[in-house]
Amino acid sequence: MALPEVVSREEWLEARRRLLEAEKEETRRRTALNAERRRLPMVRIEKKYVFDGPQGPVALSDLFGESSQLIVQHVMFDPGWEAACPGCTASIDAISGRMLAQVHSRDTAFVLVSRAPLAKLEAYRAARGWTVPWFSSQDSDFNYDFQVTMDKSKGQVQYNYQDGSELLEDGESEEVPGVSCFLRDGEEIFHTYSTYARGAEPTIAAYALLDMTAFGRSEGWEEPQGRARVLHGADPTFTD
Repeated sequence: MALPEVVSREEWLEARRRLLEAEKEETRRRTALNAERRRLPMVRIEKKYVFDGPQGPVALSDLFGESSQLIVQHVMFDPGWEAACPGCTASIDAISGRMLAQVHSRDTAFVLVSRAPLAKLEAYRAARGWTVPWFSSQDSDFNYDFQVTMDKSKGQVQYNYQDGSELLEDGESEEVPGVSCFLRDGEEIFHTYSTYARGAEPTIAAYALLDMTAFGRSEGWEEPQGRARVLHGADPTFTD
């Protein structure tokens, strides 16, 4: 393995300062992108989605609990499978109780949704020791409408806002990962943001913690403009 060049302390400091300037510029670009994300318009949810949960059927509004913001992690778990996607499983394994508490402290609920029947979800959740609420969308259009199940027979072949029909054989469906975010304002619910195909990022929950807006100001976080929305993305790593 080739190791980096060995230099004097003064040369190292000069190189580090150059890198710091590049890091700051990257942070400024990300801050601008986050502001653009916050300015995205919202879509009012008109369709009535019903999920199967441990306490029986629930509506999308019920997934918020007492919060006004909601993050849904779309976990890949086809009804015919006996286990969830290994990648999704690894990301949820990394979610700690403290992480969930931080999400909840920002007026945000975090839940998992999959197409597999509730009995499979509950058995898998118990075996993994997960505490995150998990709901089945098997009997609704939720996965199709939010583009995390691709199925030509359902007319849903979009993924990451692109046509993925060439990936599917006729009669075949494909589960894909993603995160969708929602805002509740009184009796109305709005879809604010979805992200797909992000590749090798931190766990979805950690990403949400780093990138979501809280109501009010948190130490080290950018002050949100207007109504707060999840996943706005303030980067506390570098400052000018």
